[in-house]
Amino acid sequence: MIKTSTKFQFLTVALIVTLIITPFSSVAAETTQQWDDKSLSAQERTELLLKNMSLEQKIQLVTGNLNNFYGFYNEEMEDLGIPALTMADGPAGVRIANPDIQDKKSTALPAPIALAATWDVDAAKTYGELLGNEAFNTTHNVVLGPGLDIARFPWGERNFESLGEDPLLQSELAIPYVNGIQSYPVMAAAKHWILNNQETERFTINSVASERALQEVYARPFAEVIEQADLSAVMCSFNQVNGVNACESENVLTNLLKDQLDFDGFVMSDYGANYSTVESANAGLDLETPGDPNGYWGDDLLTAVEEDEVSEERIDDMATRILTEMFSKGLFDQPTVNNQIPAKEHGKIAREIAEQSMVLMKNENNALPLDRNELDSVAVIGPDADNASAAGGGSSLVIPTYTVSPLEGIQNEVGENVEVSYAPGTDPISAGDILPGPSAVPSSLLSPVNGEENEHGLTAEYWSNIDREGEPSLIRTDNQVNLNLGFYNYDGLNADSPKLERVPGEFNSEMSARWTGQFTVPESGEYTLSLSSLGSGKLYIDDELVIDNQSKRLKTSKKALSFVGGEQHDIRIEYSSGESGGQQDFGGMIRFGWEPPKDAVDTKIQEAVDVAKKSDVAIVVTRVYDSEGYVDNSSLDLPNNQDQLIKEVTKANPNTIVVQMSGRAVQMDTWQDDVPAIVQAWFPGQEQGNAISSVLFGDVNPSGKLPMTFPVDEDSTPVSDENQFPGVDGVSDYSEGVFVGYKGYEEKGIEPEYAFGHGLSYTTFNYRNVKAKAKTKGKNKELELSVKLNLRNTGDVSGSEVVQVYAGELPTDIDTPAKQLAGFEKVELEPGKQKRVKMELDPKAFSYWDEENDEWVTPSGEIPIYVGSSSEDIQLETSVTIK
Repeated sequence: MIKTSTKFQFLTVALIVTLIITPFSSVAAETTQQWDDKSLSAQERTELLLKNMSLEQKIQLVTGNLNNFYGFYNEEMEDLGIPALTMADGPAGVRIANPDIQDKKSTALPAPIALAATWDVDAAKTYGELLGNEAFNTTHNVVLGPGLDIARFPWGERNFESLGEDPLLQSELAIPYVNGIQSYPVMAAAKHWILNNQETERFTINSVASERALQEVYARPFAEVIEQADLSAVMCSFNQVNGVNACESENVLTNLLKDQLDFDGFVMSDYGANYSTVESANAGLDLETPGDPNGYWGDDLLTAVEEDEVSEERIDDMATRILTEMFSKGLFDQPTVNNQIPAKEHGKIAREIAEQSMVLMKNENNALPLDRNELDSVAVIGPDADNASAAGGGSSLVIPTYTVSPLEGIQNEVGENVEVSYAPGTDPISAGDILPGPSAVPSSLLSPVNGEENEHGLTAEYWSNIDREGEPSLIRTDNQVNLNLGFYNYDGLNADSPKLERVPGEFNSEMSARWTGQFTVPESGEYTLSLSSLGSGKLYIDDELVIDNQSKRLKTSKKALSFVGGEQHDIRIEYSSGESGGQQDFGGMIRFGWEPPKDAVDTKIQEAVDVAKKSDVAIVVTRVYDSEGYVDNSSLDLPNNQDQLIKEVTKANPNTIVVQMSGRAVQMDTWQDDVPAIVQAWFPGQEQGNAISSVLFGDVNPSGKLPMTFPVDEDSTPVSDENQFPGVDGVSDYSEGVFVGYKGYEEKGIEPEYAFGHGLSYTTFNYRNVKAKAKTKGKNKELELSVKLNLRNTGDVSGSEVVQVYAGELPTDIDTPAKQLAGFEKVELEPGKQKRVKMELDPKAFSYWDEENDEWVTPSGEIPIYVGSSSEDIQLETSVTIK
């Protein structure tokens, strides 16, 4: 439906070459079993195999088990020749859990939200092909991805795994993504079905949405991938959907997914998301992945069949769905292999996608691109600009084959003739920064008990019990009190900076701790100190209790205090996770935060200011920490005092460029007017440094467009009511209906900071001569809509523009969006060149879901059509009349 440039065609060739180099050399041993006949269809082979399976074997097939710590599998059934399903987390690269497989290293791709920012289906196909290639060549035959959860609100901690806030954009990228994965003997498992749009209380939250919202928004990407990419599997989620657990809801698993959307593949549960035996089996779950401790199927499911609570026909349906997909995708005939990943070749692909994903948010007076020939000195500033660990955490985190930091990339770009200085400016970003509340008190203002002269931080004592009983198990100096344990602290699941010392795993559940030392006041004035914690947190200043934070939920408490500059005050913080520490992977959570007076600057920021003053240009590389888990930080502020860092650096050097590495929106209103240029770099993958420098210095003309709206602040979004997020009494009300993302901003009249689809370029484009057409075709009178226009590159350099077409409000009494994405095309043009752009439009953008009749309805009448470079920057208007 939607055309793009051929930018990534050569990348696909690289993958084909890799496939030739690493052929499907390991073929199953020859047998005389009938279902090994490759001349038969997948359905025929499944029928033959199923006839030879006992009830016990079928239940063994549909019950997942954790073969070992290093991977998610259901075990091989050797006597029947059924291979194991070897699953790998996959939204941003193949996460290898087994240390015996290539040292657990694979290509760290840009985050899926970065892929979405390319608006390029060729890039999505290449992305999927690389995933399929690396999964197959690292012994995996199932990739747990793509993530098709709509980015419902801008602060979602898992937005980085998403393909954006719009269902059409998600669909058009997910189709080639899945086709790319499944071009190898690898199955894709799209996740999470359905309404899995927040991490806060994700295990228990009841997501309540209308049928129309389900159909028009949240089910759309799944529906398109099922129809156009032969999707193998869908993963159901932890949350409830309209009062019923997602993995035991007949309405969403069978009625909607299998019957209405005609899904022939199998439904697997998220790990531990199945909470029942009979209910989930009868509702439509087909594969239970390993739970805690042993899941609900296996022997319990066998008993349920023997007691006629679950029919044997339902078990046959489960097994048929799984086996048919395994046969059709080649898993029986082409066993996975362990062939070394070509690191440099695949790293080049990661870099190309990262370069195309970067969004030039602001560029006053052509501050970018930088000219290396006019620079003598560059300051690179940022807490993690000198390492390459900026990636989303949780199950999406991969260990890269190699890395290039932003600092290294800029040094490579400018060469030896330009002096490059580095200053971190703040403490490193960590999982603690997901917690709500003010930024952590900087380490430079803290001194441990009996510490060395220049030693910073607080003396930390850790106990593996909740009452600080006995001698502490660990004593050390912690830079900050900024702790987030449990899920975020397991090996391979945390993306903490290598500068930070990890807390041993023995403290991941119930624990207690004490931090002691001194706080040095940088400037006289009123300070607000805070504790954000789960469990029991107490803050003592000079032995006086000033904050007593007791809560079984994450809570932030504050205390305003006046201090005199230069004074030192004794600090003691006592913490216990309480008994909540062992529930749902919750661990210790606590942050000692502050809100300083305006003029209070700690030494780390001052060092960055000094470096910026003596440099021709300052490049501030910011970062946030995003990860799945159990909390969404609804603050859009940059964590760990980075907002203050930017403000102080821009005072010292007005030629300051900000590069943001995040998987979600961030708030910029306090500093963006003072900086001439901002680049949204997302989480750019292992080649992040080279990709960032290529854009900053003009080797690549940025063409990325925002796949999600950036608001002015947290209170100015369509989902800022607490009933919508985080929910009240365990219920998240999707009361915005179909008005998600940019559609909601327009519907409520909320002005965003940066609109959906926004993205600048180093060149300019002119739009002219738009025409729209509607016609019906065939016996079913299927609606076909198209738009034509002229696009010219009116600037001095080559560049790509994403032409976006939006359908206007529909001629009906039903409330419909004022604008809804109906099509897009990425067009690459040389300077002065023009192209007549023609694109087909999505008929569903001109339709709505009729809840009374359970069908799509396209109203007759005139419908406005808007063409532009974002949902706000409309260049041309026309209309189309549907009869």
